[in-house]
Amino acid sequence: MKKVKLLFIIPLFAAQAVSAQRIDKETISFQVLKEPVYATDPKDRNYTVTVRSPYNITKEDVLRMSEEEYQRKADYYREDVESAKAEHQEKLKEYEEEVKKLQEKFKLESAEYNKLSAVEKIAAANGAPVLRLPARPALNIPPMPGYRQPDLKDALIVDNKILASQMEVAGFSKGGNDLELEIEMERTHFQDNQGKTFANQPVRIIGKQNGTVKLDKTYFSDFTEIASVPTNEINLNFHEKRYLQRTMDRTRNIINDYFGYQTIHSAVTLETVKNKGDYDDLEKAYIYVTTNLKKLQAKSGYAPNVTAMENMQKGIDLWKNALTKVNYNDKKALYNQKIAEYLYFNLIRLNIALGNYAEAEKYLNALQEHLVDIKLSYDANLELKRLEEKIYNN
Repeated sequence: MKKVKLLFIIPLFAAQAVSAQRIDKETISFQVLKEPVYATDPKDRNYTVTVRSPYNITKEDVLRMSEEEYQRKADYYREDVESAKAEHQEKLKEYEEEVKKLQEKFKLESAEYNKLSAVEKIAAANGAPVLRLPARPALNIPPMPGYRQPDLKDALIVDNKILASQMEVAGFSKGGNDLELEIEMERTHFQDNQGKTFANQPVRIIGKQNGTVKLDKTYFSDFTEIASVPTNEINLNFHEKRYLQRTMDRTRNIINDYFGYQTIHSAVTLETVKNKGDYDDLEKAYIYVTTNLKKLQAKSGYAPNVTAMENMQKGIDLWKNALTKVNYNDKKALYNQKIAEYLYFNLIRLNIALGNYAEAEKYLNALQEHLVDIKLSYDANLELKRLEEKIYNN
């Protein structure tokens, strides 16, 4: 499990009345220091990035390719016109054959209908036969191609230096060879499948820490859907530009997960029950958790964080013990369903905020087992779904 450290707290307060108990809420904003898979001494936190890719496209290249595409269409325009005329002739033949069949069918049906008596004609369900002919096919001559200046906002103007400039390692400075990153990137591959467009862009990431290879893996080989129509119906330049940026963002995230020291802004909402002497243990638990949560700092190897985490655990243990006292069958009980609801939500929220997703899932499962007894409000159900998504999509 990755370590997390917290920097500062900004409390906001809210309150809600719940049956016989009053539940107060406090939202605590904080910063999390997400430490990497491979730690680095502060003195060695510098890096260089080398990107190797097929991209070396300038503004002049985009204009040249646009002109070449226009010229290709102009060169083939006469053939396109002749092809449209030939296709029209084929459709005319099919049309005439269909008209002939319909006319013969109408003639036969009319003859049968005329044999009927006046009474039988009145009783006929469909009435007299009607000749319905399809529309005659129109000749669609393609328009004369005209040159349009390409929109450079959508153009893929990029080279390896531009791509390398997008790679930043959190907590590191550029320059120096203590961390050497090599990115080997293929061009975006497009693929049609069942009328949709899919793409992939394999990227090999190599990370050397003080000359030792720590990461060497190829990512993003699987094809993913990018459009609900085939490739001949989309602007490939636009989609390649967007897909390349997505690949660069994902590559940067992977590099930071392995080597960077990322400060992540987050917040957690914790609840406490209004105490009139009946909930001294819950008040102690709340104080243990919130005061020690505020002592944590976003510092790597910061000794006071160890003590704060140990004291926070005392409050968590009091919450867990309180759950054993809950009487789910008596709404008037001191420890009733509403007390259980706020305790479960506290334990789930706190563990998610601290990055303890396995522990959060444990309390999520326990809460779900008691949902027959705990009647959640509409808002609480929505929050539970959001917490579940965070747990399973981390």
